[in-house]
Amino acid sequence: MSKHDYDLFVIGAGSGGVRAARIAAQHGARVAVAEEDRVGGTCVIRGCIPKKLFVYASAFRDAFEDAQGYGWTVAKAAFDWPTLIANKDHEIDRLNKLYISGLDSAGAELLPFRAELEDAHTLRLADGRRVTAETILIATGALPSLNLGIPGAEHAITSNEAFHLPELPRRIVIAGGGYIAVEFAGIFNGLGVETTLVYRRGMILRGFDDDIRAALSEEMTRKGIRIITDTVFTDIDRTADGLAVTLTTGEILKVDQAMAAIGRYPNTDGLGLERAGVACNEVGAVRVDSFSKSSVDNIYAIGDVTDRVNLTPVAIREGQAFADTVFGGKPTAVDHDDIPTAVFSQPEIGTVGLTEAGARIRCAKVDVYKSRFRPLKHTLTGRDETMLMKLVVDGDTDRVLGCHVMGPDAGEMAQLVGIAVKMRATKADFDATMAVHPTAAEELVTMRQKAPHPN
Repeated sequence: MSKHDYDLFVIGAGSGGVRAARIAAQHGARVAVAEEDRVGGTCVIRGCIPKKLFVYASAFRDAFEDAQGYGWTVAKAAFDWPTLIANKDHEIDRLNKLYISGLDSAGAELLPFRAELEDAHTLRLADGRRVTAETILIATGALPSLNLGIPGAEHAITSNEAFHLPELPRRIVIAGGGYIAVEFAGIFNGLGVETTLVYRRGMILRGFDDDIRAALSEEMTRKGIRIITDTVFTDIDRTADGLAVTLTTGEILKVDQAMAAIGRYPNTDGLGLERAGVACNEVGAVRVDSFSKSSVDNIYAIGDVTDRVNLTPVAIREGQAFADTVFGGKPTAVDHDDIPTAVFSQPEIGTVGLTEAGARIRCAKVDVYKSRFRPLKHTLTGRDETMLMKLVVDGDTDRVLGCHVMGPDAGEMAQLVGIAVKMRATKADFDATMAVHPTAAEELVTMRQKAPHPN
């Protein structure tokens, strides 16, 4: 028997921490999980799941309009924000219970308290108890930043509060240009809110392929979202009828809500990592090796708290790999290359692999195949919305290095194309695959015309 209370102590019951705890327990470890909030983490409680439900809700406005082109007579639609909030909360409650049940059935003990490190093996719980563990896993995720650095920043909300607003605002301004900012801009716009997006750089979605970024900007603008670039907030004032947000241009926006979607930071403050000797980087993320081990041999970290690739499926994969490595006798390092991802903007984005700019840095010759077209559905709806599909190919080896899609179900496509990219498929492999007709996805295997390289 170990001299410690537990073989594994996990701090944080998000998707990654829960997966690690369950698998370690199944390997025979005595496991405890500390969570001061609800079980499920950011994704389940205040991230991916409720956000996707909000995206669905916001898309119905266009769907009702589109139905008329197909012969449907749709009565005047009305939206009720409290109903959406209540139904969303009911689903989150269900998922929270499922996560708790999963831990229980695996034999892991859930401790509903905050836990902090006192040394490399000792933890202090918020109820005053001290426990010890042979191995400790930090899985505390990340938090949304409200660090606008301006007067009145306390009047702004983050994505956390957006899921619990007592009423739907009539006007909102969102600071940021990343995936959370563009997703919430689409959500609020779709629900009938006058929406403005303010971004400090020249084009939204930094890090994504430039053609996708430009195309999404066009489509969002066409849908009625005002995008202001190369600009930031300088002041937020509370007024009699809402907020007055001043921009660096001098313009003052009168809104009901101002939202900060300017990034997230690792949730490590106050965990006692320094007392245990755990090294963090300049933004507070836990430094880890390829097996998620920190600078202390028995302390590991996974998920957003490490600031590697901040996606829920990545945290889950890291949690599984950690448990298999430490408790399953199967050393496993997670491969962080070519990870498919989606942005649930409107229209949606799905992407995997290198951008064109990234490929040109790595490869001597790059071929680009690109198609932008009106989806078949909109030939009858009359909606002026386009799809964009793009393949980035190594010109010397013919290997497909990246695939970027904007349009309906782009995320679903990225998941499947991600398999081909991971398997190092070539453009010839894509060309040899029979098309499914009529679908938008068939463009991925029928594109033959190379896009000219810009001078």
